[in-house]
Amino acid sequence: MQFPLLFGLLLAGTLNSQLKSAEGSKILAVYAFPGKSHFMMHTALIRELVESGHQVTMVTAFTLEKEQLGSNYTEILIEPVYDFWHDVKLNFGAQHLFELTRMTNYDFLKMLEIIGLKTTEHALRQPKVRALIHAEQKEGVFDLLLAEQFYQEAFLALAHLYKVPVVTTSTLGYENHMSQMMGLITPWSFVPHGFMPFTDRMSFLERVKNSYASFYEDMDRLLNYFPKMDAVAREFFGPVLAEVPKVKHMEREISVMLLNSHAPLTTARPTVDAMVPVGGMHIYPPKPLPADMQAFLDGATEGAIFFSLGSNVQSKDMPVEMLRLFLQVFGSLKQRVLWKFEDESISQLPDNVMVRKWLPQADILAHRQVKVFITHGGLFGTQEGVHYAVPMLGIPFYCDQHLNMNKAVLGGYAISLHFQSITEEILRHSLDQLIHNATYKENVQRVSDIFRDRPLEPRKSAVYWIEYVIRHRGAPHMRSAGLDLNWFQFYLLDVIAFVAIIALAGVMALSLAIRLLMGSNKKHRKAKLN
Repeated sequence: MQFPLLFGLLLAGTLNSQLKSAEGSKILAVYAFPGKSHFMMHTALIRELVESGHQVTMVTAFTLEKEQLGSNYTEILIEPVYDFWHDVKLNFGAQHLFELTRMTNYDFLKMLEIIGLKTTEHALRQPKVRALIHAEQKEGVFDLLLAEQFYQEAFLALAHLYKVPVVTTSTLGYENHMSQMMGLITPWSFVPHGFMPFTDRMSFLERVKNSYASFYEDMDRLLNYFPKMDAVAREFFGPVLAEVPKVKHMEREISVMLLNSHAPLTTARPTVDAMVPVGGMHIYPPKPLPADMQAFLDGATEGAIFFSLGSNVQSKDMPVEMLRLFLQVFGSLKQRVLWKFEDESISQLPDNVMVRKWLPQADILAHRQVKVFITHGGLFGTQEGVHYAVPMLGIPFYCDQHLNMNKAVLGGYAISLHFQSITEEILRHSLDQLIHNATYKENVQRVSDIFRDRPLEPRKSAVYWIEYVIRHRGAPHMRSAGLDLNWFQFYLLDVIAFVAIIALAGVMALSLAIRLLMGSNKKHRKAKLN
């Protein structure tokens, strides 16, 4: 009896030590892209890692000083914050971001190339970042590189410098080009490109456009974007690496990718174990609202509308005629309107409208009186709206916002409008439908129940997979063998060519046999006649 008990205790101790081997790990996190909304996910993840006992050194565009993370957190701050929107507006001749609704899918790809290259170069020129690259001691300094999966690929070279595995976090969720990174095929027939205004129910013409857009991006990344990012990587890592790997090869060495996505807010698609959905990681239990906001919403007996266009598109820059239109419609409603408006001195504000430069979005959406969320369709806001089951009026401007809102419209819990096409009648009718048509609320409640139903809370899931990669010193066993195939092998073009050749050879052999047989018959008939 004692031997089995002793054996069981030893086995349990061994397993426990293996599970705990990732505790207190040293993690280098690189979140250099200065997008404020992106940091909602980054902040949540870093806080969770520190609270789990890990030591995190973070290269960041925004300080986390107010989080008071303690001695386990070290910050390498990029200063000043790079104003990438200045470059975008300059390149496309835009006065304000409301004009981005006129941009094409190909303009979006060019925009991402500009902000990716510029912000990466800006961060790599920082003295503290250069010191990280040129440090004499690199062996055993870190156990993992944590990086953002967003046009900052040159930083993946840090994994080669410090000889550590890589986990990336994608704030956009799934993107079609990830198929090449993870060794799988994304069917363009039903998986819409992230920047196209389609759903997974595409017509023939939409499938043609989607296939072209997806193929165009793949070729643009391969022939245009990668060489430019490779040049950035060589410039800053060339002096310390004998050979700087190409970006397309470094991407394929990623162990696990944490995706800001989760069913049912994304299209069901082929995936691999290394692609882990953790959408909603930034959502915490609601906190008390400031007293004036709480009183404003509590007094909204007919319900309230929350209006926010996110951190990039600012309502104060709205064209005057459109601003007048919104105020006129809002003033005619029985509902109260809480609006994120960056200029609180706005004149002729209706009595039922409150504006603030900053608003605690998720906490407001959690209020029982909020009946409609007017949003630009950003992924973080969409997730919060779904989490708290608030029907949405979408006004998408660029990139994935169109896809997010089309998915919401297909789910029956949103109405999507084109900014330049909004009229008083359209806006008033849309709000009336969302407030009084119970179907929208019922649908968003159903979707919310699905979104919340998970085996593990998203922050815990993210930490588990990060620790998993650390414990196993990478995750090569989760790596698709498709990454080791040539492109013609990956797409079975060699097999198709082989079958085609065999079929063609068979047809030719049959044709030759028929000709020989017919020729033999002719000779036989001639012989009889003679």
